[in-house]
Amino acid sequence: MIRYIFNKMLLAMKNKYSYDVTYQQDILSTDVAAFLKFMGLQMMASHSGNVPAGPLYAARIRAIISEDCGPCAQLVVNMALEANVAPAVVRAIVDRDLNNLPEDIALVVQFTELVLAHDPQANPLRSKILALWGQKGLVALSFAISSCRVYPMLKYSLGYGHTCSRVIVNGLSLAPVR
Repeated sequence: MIRYIFNKMLLAMKNKYSYDVTYQQDILSTDVAAFLKFMGLQMMASHSGNVPAGPLYAARIRAIISEDCGPCAQLVVNMALEANVAPAVVRAIVDRDLNNLPEDIALVVQFTELVLAHDPQANPLRSKILALWGQKGLVALSFAISSCRVYPMLKYSLGYGHTCSRVIVNGLSLAPVR
């Protein structure tokens, strides 16, 4: 029964976002305990703390693009649009066009990429993030960066990784800048 309920939830996600959930269904059918742990990751990934949607999705989009430039990236872009992040801002995040981003979002894009590169230049940016959103905001952004990397790695590990594809933002096709 529990598999049935979780599968209905996955099918709703598939229909809502036009996203292939087969890898999640396979985890569910193979090991319910593993799927429940995967759901814990989803709770972590959805945490927003006190960070506004624009900066939060900047971290998620740049982190996902570092690991995947296909369906996972498209899913996060669609979720950003659904969260009312302006399409022009989403495009600028995907393109890494810092000049066309609000200052706080450009800060998060730069911070995310430095963190992903293990670059110590992230430290002064971390201080700016703490000044804007405090430790609670830093935790939320850290969760966004860390958790978004897991999904593509999980899909590729299970054999469901796809080649790069263009990301669509309000009908405009973009090649994610990595």
